[in-house]
Amino acid sequence: MDGTELEVFKIIASSGDSRGAAFEALKAARKRDFEKARQKLVEAKEKINAAHMIQTKIITEEAQGEKRELTLLMVHAQDHLMSTLLARDLIEEMVHILEDSNNGGC
Repeated sequence: MDGTELEVFKIIASSGDSRGAAFEALKAARKRDFEKARQKLVEAKEKINAAHMIQTKIITEEAQGEKRELTLLMVHAQDHLMSTLLARDLIEEMVHILEDSNNGGC
């Protein structure tokens, strides 16, 4: 496995970990455990930031002239990262809505 493949697998793994933590946050919020939900959202953000840093490194290197072969695995990693970013953002909003409704808001 070369360095690019390792980076791509790290993007996939970090994205998956982030998505899992985000859904755990939603599950906690549905049980009205908002402290745990907030902790899981922080964890999800940390995990997705790790994936995003790798993605940024690859993009920067390409912009500086270091060409890499585009593989299906790279496309999959990008898809995984972007869908996780969307899921995490939506789940964060859902947790806020649940918390507000629990506190008499909305």
